[in-house]
Amino acid sequence: MMYVLIGMSLLFVAIGFIVTENNAKYLLSGYNTMSEEERKKVDIKAYIPYFRKFHIFLSVSFFLFGTLLTYLIHENAGGIFVGVYPILAYIYFICTSSKYFTGVPTKGNKIGVFILIVTLILIIGFLGRDIKEDKLIFNSKAIEFKGSYGEVLPQTAIKSIELVDEKPKITRRTNGFSLGTIQKGYFKTDKDEIIKLILNADNKPYLLLTKSNGKKIYYSAKEESNEKLLNEIKKTLPDILYKK
Repeated sequence: MMYVLIGMSLLFVAIGFIVTENNAKYLLSGYNTMSEEERKKVDIKAYIPYFRKFHIFLSVSFFLFGTLLTYLIHENAGGIFVGVYPILAYIYFICTSSKYFTGVPTKGNKIGVFILIVTLILIIGFLGRDIKEDKLIFNSKAIEFKGSYGEVLPQTAIKSIELVDEKPKITRRTNGFSLGTIQKGYFKTDKDEIIKLILNADNKPYLLLTKSNGKKIYYSAKEESNEKLLNEIKKTLPDILYKK
């Protein structure tokens, strides 16, 4: 998380200093598509300092609050902040910077705000869906993983189940969701193996389910003990191979 906070903070402050009064007609979005007559109506001398101050503030506040949320509350809180805060900040910036564009059509700004709001709603919706705990339920015939990356496994499709203290080293996410300690979907390991993670939290030991075809699923409940969960599965599905 710290690498993300540092990297994005440096990006924001760099944006603030890259755009100047001299190159604004080439680099500044919206301004670079205006005619010369429209540009004369823009108070670019006052806008550039505001643009720079905003990005410096965004950089500092992003790093400071992101770090505090990550280490004083939870890494997941820091992850949510990273996804939401910059969008809110840019909505505010677009709305407050319109005063420098007196006499110039602001349709582009309105469209920009609309797009950011829609993006924010979608991000919040996806976060709400993926942060929600994906339960593991079972009966005498099958085990089912709930959620976006869930599946139903009949007893015959399960090779073995065990508890493991560590998961493989992940090199990249191929199709999934990752936020702080939450990891869901398909990930590639350092041994070029594709595994499925349904980790609602980083609670160890993990529950490792190996399918008959060799594919692996690592599961961790959010609050319930994984050891207790395994004991309950053993009682319900005694014929499965349980490794120690």
